[in-house]
Amino acid sequence: MKRKAYLVFILFFIVSPVGLMGGWATELDEVSFKLAQEKLVAEWRKERDQFFKTHQRSPLSAKDKKTFKGLKYFPYDPQYVFCGGIKRYNFHIQNPQYYATFLTNKGTNKRYIRYGSFHFQINGTEHVLQVFKSILSDTLFIPFKDKTNGKETYEGGRYIDATILPGYRMVLDFNMAYHPSCAYNEKFICALPPRENFLEIEIRAGEKNPE
Repeated sequence: MKRKAYLVFILFFIVSPVGLMGGWATELDEVSFKLAQEKLVAEWRKERDQFFKTHQRSPLSAKDKKTFKGLKYFPYDPQYVFCGGIKRYNFHIQNPQYYATFLTNKGTNKRYIRYGSFHFQINGTEHVLQVFKSILSDTLFIPFKDKTNGKETYEGGRYIDATILPGYRMVLDFNMAYHPSCAYNEKFICALPPRENFLEIEIRAGEKNPE
């Protein structure tokens, strides 16, 4: 089963009346969702390794590609998967808050659209991440930093991509957090996470530094 099929399976449990977000889902529903999400993450990681190994836009040099054995990740942890609604912003395009300007590793600026905020809980404490969108894409972009940066993960932070689901919901899966390309090649220009997306906790999920 390919990634698209997994995504459709996951969407069923999120948006259907009997799904995970319906309020009265069975234990089996939740288990099925988590199993499907784990397979989705495994497929995504496999494709990312293939991209690094073979693609012309890979941040790896031709020499590094020859010895590349795969990216390193924390073990998959379902406790870092969150499903919920996005608190959307309705800024008019002429409102200064409509756009967010990120500083890049090269000292330049990169602009995104402020889409909304996403609230989630870890160990009973609520956290919030700002959700952005590229001007030319409907894919959601969540750059963030946490207490693993500079130790187990890239010091400049990590990214998560997400899809806008029916009802303006999304899945925030930290198991799919990844390093920007500049973590592997300083020639790449990467947006740095804004201060509002600094998490004061460790997120021990997703991509980590090579061992």
